Order: sequence, then C-alpha cells, then structure tokens
Amino acid sequence: MEFLTEFWTSLLGFRALVTDVLRDTAFGTSFGRIVLAVVVFGLLLVARGLFARFFIGWLKRIAQRTRNQIDDRMVESLERPLRFAPIVLGFFVATELLQLEGVFETLALRLTKSLIVFTLFWGVIALVEPLSQFLSSLRDVLSSTMVEWIIKALKILFAVIGAAAILELWGVQIGPLVAGLGLFGLAGALAAQDLFKNLLSGVLILGEKRFHPGDWIKVDGIVEGTVESIGFRSTMVRQFDKAVVQVPNAKLADTAVINFSEMTHRRIYWKIGVLYNTTAAQLREIRDGIETYIHGDDAFADPKDVATFVRIDSFNDSSIDIMVYCFTKTTNWGEWLAVKEALAYRIKEIVEGAGTGFAFPSRSLYVEALPGDAPEAFTPPAGSQSPAMSSPAAAASPDVGNVSGDGEG
Repeated sequence: MEFLTEFWTSLLGFRALVTDVLRDTAFGTSFGRIVLAVVVFGLLLVARGLFARFFIGWLKRIAQRTRNQIDDRMVESLERPLRFAPIVLGFFVATELLQLEGVFETLALRLTKSLIVFTLFWGVIALVEPLSQFLSSLRDVLSSTMVEWIIKALKILFAVIGAAAILELWGVQIGPLVAGLGLFGLAGALAAQDLFKNLLSGVLILGEKRFHPGDWIKVDGIVEGTVESIGFRSTMVRQFDKAVVQVPNAKLADTAVINFSEMTHRRIYWKIGVLYNTTAAQLREIRDGIETYIHGDDAFADPKDVATFVRIDSFNDSSIDIMVYCFTKTTNWGEWLAVKEALAYRIKEIVEGAGTGFAFPSRSLYVEALPGDAPEAFTPPAGSQSPAMSSPAAAASPDVGNVSGDGEG
C-alpha cells in the first residue's frame, strides 16, 4: 500500500507539472494560447491569398475603368505591399492572443510597429515609379536619364527615412549616430572621392546631354559602342562584339566623346584613281557622270544642305585622282553601306563606259644598255709583246694599234 501511495503521489506531481507547463509554456504565456496564435496566423496567411485575389482584383477593375494609365500602374506597384499587409495583421493578432507580458510584450509591440512602418514606406517607394509620370513635363528640360536619376534618388531618400524611423522605434537615436559617423568623415571623404567625382561627372554628362541610352559613341583609347545605361558611378557601353564595358563617368566627362548618333548626315569620301592615258574628255565624262548620279539619287543629301564635290583632285604617282565627297541622308550604318555599295557599282560602270580603267600602283624601269653589248676588254699577257710592238715607231703605227681579240697583230 505504501508503494501505491507513493506512485499516486508521483502521478499527481506529474499532473501538476504538466498543468504548470501548459499554463506557462514560453514567453510568459500558455501552450493553448501559443497553439491558438499559430492557428490564427496560419489562417490569416491563407486569407492573404483570398485578399489578394478579391480586394486587389477589385482595385484593378476600378482602375481599368478610368482613361488614364497612372492608377493602373499604381495598383500594380502596390500589389506586393498589399499582399504583405495580411502578414502584418496576422502577426499583430497572434501577439495579442498570446497576451505577452514584460519584455516580450515590448519586443512584440516594437516588432509590430516596425512591420507597419516597413509596409507603409514600401508602399510609398512603390508609388514613386508610377507617380513619376507627373514629371513627364521635365523631360523637355531634363533628359530621360536625369529624370530616372531623380526617381532613384527619391526611392533612396524614402528608404533612408523608413530605416531611420524603424531604428527610432528600437531606441536607436539617429542624431548621435550621425554625429558619431562624422568622426570618420575625413577618412570616408578620402575613400569616396572617386565615387563623388564620378557622380558629379555623371550629372555633367546628363546636364550637357553628351549622349543618351541607345547612342553610338566613341572615346579614343577607351571604348566604342552603344550606351545602354548611365549610372551614378559608371556608364554601361555594349561594344560591337556584344561585350559590356563599364566606363567610369569621370573618363567620359574629361575626354572628347564622339557621338555618332547625333550625325545629321553620313559622309562618303573617296579618292578614285584612273589610268594616266585617260584623256581630258574621258575625265570630264567620268566626273560629270558621277556628279549626275549623286545629284539625281534621293539617297544622297541635297548639295544646298551639305558640301558635295566631284573634282579632278591630283596627279598621283601612278594615277589621276578624282575626289568624291558627298553625304547620305541616312545615318544608319547598314543603310549607309548599301548606298555606298550602289555608288561603287555606278562609278565602276561610268569609268568602264568612258573607255578607260582604274589605276593601281606601278613602277617603270628604264634600261639604257643591257649587259654583253659592249666589247670585252682585252689585256695581253705580260712579256708577250714583240720588239717591234714595243718600239716607239711600232706603238705610233696605226696598224700596230689594231689588236684582235686573239692577240695577233
């Protein structure tokens, strides 16, 4: 009987222990409240999908009834923050059901406020993009890239303000923090001087409208290609081999930049060499034929707008050069190549039709005498001369002076 009494007492103690654990499981609340809070939070997560389907869909249908597109873009931008709102509500309801006390209650309250502030500023930052349509009037004064910079700056500003508000909720004082960071201002300024230099250079590039995204630019010794984007620090240029180059804005601001996209016309400048035996009449025929073709083709710019010349230019080493200087109306590279190709075909036909041809580098060699034409010099062997030949009279005789090639007199 004593064993049964002790066993029963142990069971009662275990029951009391379980009851105590259920009454105060964790965070100063009971197990039942924790389970209830988890269930309610899960139900609100499920309701989040229904909320997104019905409420957000209802907002989209209302926006579609209006004529402008701004409200449609606003609803699309707010969709993600609105989907997050039920999570914040579920967290608040769950913490209220837990009936937390003390430090846990303070922690839950601060976390709930932080989630609310985060959601609100998330919505504000999301609205910056669609509301930027009201800045469309500034695009006439500022470039599109500058307007994009303003939009990015506004987003960063609201993000910083939101982060500061959340830090204030957690007891972090922003003023002393900024003052403390000021101690590192000198070191930070030295480390970030390149960043600020590139930032100011980017502002100058946009202010001067040197180039815009989509322009074809060339910077000698640095890059040539199409501008894809102009960032705060660097500009992304895609080369013609499709490789991407990030060029610091400072290099583009301090260096001469050729913007081919700003061309009004595209130039063709050739020197055409014809043979030297081409007559003056043939030269006139060639020159007049090329000039007539250029003036009569609509692909070329009007000579009243741009300089256009077809002239006999110079007498080169191997050719008579004709200068062709004209401009096409198109600035597109592919179309320009097609116009230039057609001009080349026509010049070929004109030159051949005039009865002459194109010159190529050549050199003439004039030879006055070929080897072997002159008689071979004869030198008699030493001691072979006769006494008669060696005498002064023989040396003066004309007959003695005719010496044949075999040594006989």
